[in-house]
Amino acid sequence: MTYLVGVYDCAQQFGGPEEGGWWYDSGDLVRVVGVYHSHDKAMDHCCKLNQRLRSRVFGPNKGKHEYTSVVSEGEVSAMVWENRAPEHFPNRRPHYE
Repeated sequence: MTYLVGVYDCAQQFGGPEEGGWWYDSGDLVRVVGVYHSHDKAMDHCCKLNQRLRSRVFGPNKGKHEYTSVVSEGEVSAMVWENRAPEHFPNRRPHYE
């Protein structure tokens, strides 16, 4: 099994109160930055990379609002995936009843 570390442009998608106030995370792949045969090594790389990426002082998230803010422009973030890093997630918009 392989583990891939991918960098994603992530955002929270919202539905208004008239739609039940739902939300979910979405993301588009920027690029794959590492391939590992160890989950622990992939997670270690991902955590260290996210510490740098989440800085609001420099890097791709410079000057952006916090990810959970209603005025957020999204956030660049690293994630670990098994065997394949999807081009985007989720595959389908969640349906809430």
